[in-house]
Amino acid sequence: MDMSLAGEKRLLKLNELEELRYDDYENSRLYKEKTKKWHDQLIRNGRFKIGDKVLLFNFRLRLFPGKLKSKWSGPFMISKTTPYGSFELEAGDHKFMVNGNRLKHYFCKDEVGLIECMRLDPMDPKPPH
Repeated sequence: MDMSLAGEKRLLKLNELEELRYDDYENSRLYKEKTKKWHDQLIRNGRFKIGDKVLLFNFRLRLFPGKLKSKWSGPFMISKTTPYGSFELEAGDHKFMVNGNRLKHYFCKDEVGLIECMRLDPMDPKPPH
């Protein structure tokens, strides 16, 4: 029941807890870095430029689904870009702004139909059946 030994033992336990807490913070930081790196790989970066032809994802189609309806409309021409990832699309004389996450490149010749062009998209992870 020596008070000085009990005090030293208590300080050692507190220091040990502080080290454990520091290790947990470090592990948490490493985990967050890894998940951020993984998440950033999934995000499409702005790889569009003025004059590109793009297809626009129709997110309202999920309200009125149809088996044979295409979820992509277009092609549209990009007429203006912003530094924040939005683009101004042009269809004839009509212009409108959209988020870049809803766009994908239109890789096609004019002789081939729209459905065949979408199946030939090299950015699409699923190959056509």
